[in-house]
This record gives sequence, C-alpha cells and structure tokens, in this order.
Amino acid sequence: MKYALPLLLTTSLFAAGIQADTLTIPLGQQASGQQLSLPQRGTSATTVSQQYGEPVTRHAAVGEPPISRWDYAGFSVYFEHDKVVHSVHQHIPQHN
Repeated sequence: MKYALPLLLTTSLFAAGIQADTLTIPLGQQASGQQLSLPQRGTSATTVSQQYGEPVTRHAAVGEPPISRWDYAGFSVYFEHDKVVHSVHQHIPQHN
C-alpha cells in the first residue's frame, strides 16, 4: 500500500509523456481530380453501355462464373454474366 501512491504518480507522469501521431493515407488520390461516378454493383451491361457509351476495350469472359472487363478512359468495369460486380478507377502514374 505504501508503494501505491509513488507507483501511481510515476505511471501518470509516464503516461502523460506518451504521444501518438495520426497518419492519414488518402485512398484513391489519383482520381481525386475526377468527379466521375462509376457504375454501381448490380447494374446491367446494357445500362452501363447506355450511360457510358462503348468501352475502349472489351475483355472476353474467363472462369466460372464468367467474369469480363470493360475498360473506359479512366476506369474499368467488371461483370459477372451481364451484371456489374465492381468498378475501379485506373491508376494514373504521377511523373515528377
């Protein structure tokens, strides 16, 4: 019991000296200048074609279930059968 107060004071002083910084890493920063809305999951290929036009490149379906990819300028859309499963911005390297 007689060591409790000095231990508490030492611990408090030690804890008060500990600091932590918050590291913030911006995700998708390369697309921050683009206010491009991407096709949402579940959208049909027909709707994507109507809203965004013809893709620059259509990649054939592979695997089971069949997954295909359409590339547009700045983004790609992945389909399972004829429904969107994922849309991503393409990485644009920044040259210094």
